[in-house]
Amino acid sequence: MVSSIQASAKLSNGVEMPWLGLGVWKVKVKEEVERAVHAAVAAGYRSIDTAKVYGNEADVGEAIRTCGVSRDKLFVTTKIWNEDQGYDRTLAAFEGSRKRLGLDVIDLLLIHWPGKDRYVDTWRALEKLYEEGSVRAIGVSNFQVRHLEALAAAGRMTPMVNQVEFHPLLTQKELLSYCRANGIQLEAWSPLMQGHLDHPALADIAAAHGKTPAQIVLRWDLQHGVVTIPKSVTPSRIAENAGIFDFSLTDEEVARLDALNENRRFGPNPDEMLF
Repeated sequence: MVSSIQASAKLSNGVEMPWLGLGVWKVKVKEEVERAVHAAVAAGYRSIDTAKVYGNEADVGEAIRTCGVSRDKLFVTTKIWNEDQGYDRTLAAFEGSRKRLGLDVIDLLLIHWPGKDRYVDTWRALEKLYEEGSVRAIGVSNFQVRHLEALAAAGRMTPMVNQVEFHPLLTQKELLSYCRANGIQLEAWSPLMQGHLDHPALADIAAAHGKTPAQIVLRWDLQHGVVTIPKSVTPSRIAENAGIFDFSLTDEEVARLDALNENRRFGPNPDEMLF
């Protein structure tokens, strides 16, 4: 049982990645980024997830430097955007991200979307960055099983993380099983279904535990062995999202939430996000 905000998942290469992180998608105002990161760190978070396309890497880097916790205690993720895919473009894009963040080493670098046909070359660039020590772990985002199989056939290394949309309305059981079988840590983006939390099952289970529906969903992630990175800019909500380590869902409650699956996405479908 994951029972502490300090708890971490051990990736296949031995690097420890916090089970709970702060996502900063769509947070564009510098003061909001700083407030969110500082509130998260004060609440015990040690993982911050950003991306070039979010337009806030520099602000995240500044917030990290002023958060009051040393760099070596933090886990920072960023991503290679679609237009930057390909071997040489990826290496250049990484240098840009590293400069904006003001960090010599990035904890986790992901390919943001698979697209059609450049992600294998992009992956080879990530392997190079990992081997030279510029990143502590490498992975992918929004990859389906077929994309992962293509990397397995062409790459030298297996992704350590696959960050995907994952929540009770989109349980992705086949993908979760594949990742478990191949030592790939699944990570949930948009775990709170972009606020679509009005479900009787969630309300019932939340009432039974004295928790909010959001806390129930985040706990459900953890009990599936999935790292979760809810996004918020509100300090009280950031703290609330961290209140998931003092209870457990029963097997019956987990199954009830699993049964909500509708294969429903609130973000883009990787099979349609082609470039």
